[in-house]
Amino acid sequence: MPRRFESTLMQMLPGDPEHGAHRRQVLGAVWSHAPPSPVASPRMLAWSTDMASTLGLSADDMRSDAMLAALSGNALLTGMAPHAANYGGHQFGHWAGQLGDGRAISLGELVNQDGERWELQLKGAGLTPYSRTADGRAVLRSSIREFLCSEAMHHLGVPTTRALSLVATGEQVVRDMFYDGHPEAEPGAIVCRVAPSFLRFGSFELPASRGDIDLLRLLADVCILRDFPELLAHPGASFGQLRQDGVFDENLYATWFSQVCERTAAMVAHWMRVGFVHGVMNTDNMSILGLTIDYGPYGWIDDYDPDWTPNTTDAQGRRYRFGWQPRVAHWNLSRLAQALSPLFASVEPLQAGLDAYVAAYDRAERGNIVNKLGLADYREDDAELMQALQGLLHEGEVDMTLWFRGLADLDVRSPGLEAVDAAFYDEAKRRACGEALAGWMQRYAARLRDDPLPARERRARMDAANPKYVLRNYLAQQAIDRAHEGDISGVTELMEVMRRPYDEQPGREAFAARRPDWAKDRAGCSMLSCSS
Repeated sequence: MPRRFESTLMQMLPGDPEHGAHRRQVLGAVWSHAPPSPVASPRMLAWSTDMASTLGLSADDMRSDAMLAALSGNALLTGMAPHAANYGGHQFGHWAGQLGDGRAISLGELVNQDGERWELQLKGAGLTPYSRTADGRAVLRSSIREFLCSEAMHHLGVPTTRALSLVATGEQVVRDMFYDGHPEAEPGAIVCRVAPSFLRFGSFELPASRGDIDLLRLLADVCILRDFPELLAHPGASFGQLRQDGVFDENLYATWFSQVCERTAAMVAHWMRVGFVHGVMNTDNMSILGLTIDYGPYGWIDDYDPDWTPNTTDAQGRRYRFGWQPRVAHWNLSRLAQALSPLFASVEPLQAGLDAYVAAYDRAERGNIVNKLGLADYREDDAELMQALQGLLHEGEVDMTLWFRGLADLDVRSPGLEAVDAAFYDEAKRRACGEALAGWMQRYAARLRDDPLPARERRARMDAANPKYVLRNYLAQQAIDRAHEGDISGVTELMEVMRRPYDEQPGREAFAARRPDWAKDRAGCSMLSCSS
């Protein structure tokens, strides 16, 4: 069993001198000591074979008592140094001050057989100094959702944090799911999530808000050294020597910020491609690496609706609705730019980074159009073609995933709606917009007849961009319901399906069906709270 653990942040960045989980403002520090709280009766429910393999962990490793103890917070493996990160953030557009890891505890960085560095973090492992009035625990339903979605997104090709394991704690956790005054005891669980780094925009916002520019600069330097080493051209030099030589200068910071902007653009463009809605795009939930992070009240678009959000907390303002995700990401990057501004003599390099986001997102969106529609290349009027389609999908209450997957079956010589029959939720709305959709099909078929891409290549391109299987909210809820009854097989089966989202998978067609009527307004299948 690999046991080489390191902890770069703890070694290179200042920590909180106080110990204990009591609530406090932590000044001048990036992390606090945070030992996990032991649980009564841990049980391994599931693990990701793909993530385990990447970490160099075998099935025997994952079944071992030592690994169960480590992944439940009951013991530490050699080299683990548990801590919680200190950061702030803008929540729903407003500065919230210090936030930090309230129910996430990092165990350290496992260095695998290829020299890759992966930080392991237990979510739901107990109190930290940043738990505020909460208990630091997580319930089974939210843990299943994060476990499944982390791996599903990876296999969809979306930049994301990963998940290693799902452990039941054997304890009950009290939650008021919809904040309506009706708390209930639910089974507790812990997810081990994995990423090269869990630094986020809010990590930089907090020292900047406090005027701690020395800490801000040090954090930026360590982040570049650890997480963006390709930006450095000084192999073998120590961190101290690099800083002494002035390598970390304004030009490097500008290049780094542009990288963050471009990675963020790529991530959000993938969200839009597959119909994913994050649900709570606060700056403390934005990864500095451009990874999808903190799976809470997320959801997948069923019927295409740019105004839909899965988050009950956002039901009125809909700040984080599907169609606004690209502009919210830009706003969040603007907050990061503001935080980093003390490292620059002028705003021009930061504005250049924000401009790089816009350009990168536009490129990625053009790529989405080309790939989702199966085109050889992009033409200027293709954007209007896609926009016209999206308007009709919204008007006709059409399933986004099923429409685009079915579109590959279109008969270009005799285009009709037969290929997308399964995508309609409401027959009356289908009839109302049927003529307009048929007209769009004629226009699309004409575009294809004028396109040089051979039919077989077109089909392959579309099938690689338009998944057949996504983690629809009702599918996750069905697996949660079964798990609450003691049957974890729904989770493992769903995980297996989501490992190959672009393949046909004969016999598993039920996992590709449109949302059933019973799930349209059911809790867990439509709207979720931040405790979900």
